[in-house]
Amino acid sequence: MTTEPPTPTTAPSPEQIRALPKALLHDHLDGGLRPQTIIDLADEVGYDGLPATEESALADWFAESADSGSLERYLSTFDQVLAVMQTPEALTRVARECVLDLASDGVVYAELRYAPEQHLRGGLDLDEVVLAVHRGVQEGMEEVAGSGRRPIVARTLLTAMRHAARSREIAELTVRHLGDGVAGFDIAGAEAGFPPSRHLDAFEFLRRENAHFTIHAGEAFGLPSIWEAIQWCGAERLGHGVRLVDDLTLDGVPVTEVETPYAEWTDDMLAAVRLGALAAYVRDRRIPLEMCPSSNLQTGAAPTIAAHPITLLDRLRFRVTLNTDNRLMSRTSMSGEMGLLVDRAGWELAHLRRVTVNALKSAFLPFDERLAIIEDVVKPAYDG
Repeated sequence: MTTEPPTPTTAPSPEQIRALPKALLHDHLDGGLRPQTIIDLADEVGYDGLPATEESALADWFAESADSGSLERYLSTFDQVLAVMQTPEALTRVARECVLDLASDGVVYAELRYAPEQHLRGGLDLDEVVLAVHRGVQEGMEEVAGSGRRPIVARTLLTAMRHAARSREIAELTVRHLGDGVAGFDIAGAEAGFPPSRHLDAFEFLRRENAHFTIHAGEAFGLPSIWEAIQWCGAERLGHGVRLVDDLTLDGVPVTEVETPYAEWTDDMLAAVRLGALAAYVRDRRIPLEMCPSSNLQTGAAPTIAAHPITLLDRLRFRVTLNTDNRLMSRTSMSGEMGLLVDRAGWELAHLRRVTVNALKSAFLPFDERLAIIEDVVKPAYDG
């Protein structure tokens, strides 16, 4: 039974939110495993380091460990999932289940990012990792299409780790596999002490090869990280970018010091906001922000959902997109992220529609394919 979408001026119910088509640009493959899959794979490969071997207990451990307020502690939870993602069979299973889970949540377009260099402990080479993941993504899409459900289009982004020295190699891998479901390149990991400009050679290579790339910036580190990602490295999108609000003021006061929740700001307050040069450049150039509210709360990049910069930046008409980041660690989904913003930040259907269209406009997908999803899938569902 299909749930009828609400009118554009109403706050949708959880059931209506779940039925809406969604677009997801920032989702880590190794951050979205099913807890039972981790247990199964650990048993298959003989890994005995899991902190729990019962599904609900393991899910609790991931969420509680990630909910620390520290990006470094948050990232340490990935040691457990990476330990069981070292064979082609494991990578294929994880990718397939990821696509199935997203489709069940209403996602119609997804970009799944992962770092091939983190999956070599079992003897695979980089190309074998990419092909194993691609196989799982394809299987997932085909299974969804064969089930009669609304289809999902899924692509991957190959991530280089900013603390390592393989970014040029991963950039070349990206270009080599653009026909294997790979849509682009990303760089991730702890920001402090590892500026994106250290990997300038990789970004210059990608631009010469006309390849798309995004950069994690402005999450744990501030405006200099964003500036380098854009002006030195040429990022097409910003992963997170929440610290961009550090470049906004209201009557001479940083907006982060204004006590009024962003959802309650009046039109006069919004009109009085002054953008610094970097924020103005990001908005004028329509550089997409891949924002992940729940994850940002866990890493301390935002204090609450109501005070998360996504609402202010959306109201100021930055090109904001809504994402999950790591569904396992944050115990979230696209429906969950949308529901939080509706319940705690006053979002209505029009806001959800806008970030969905923004994501598709910003996707690393050919223009005609993006347009088809917007016109044939998103608009009919949101506009009634």
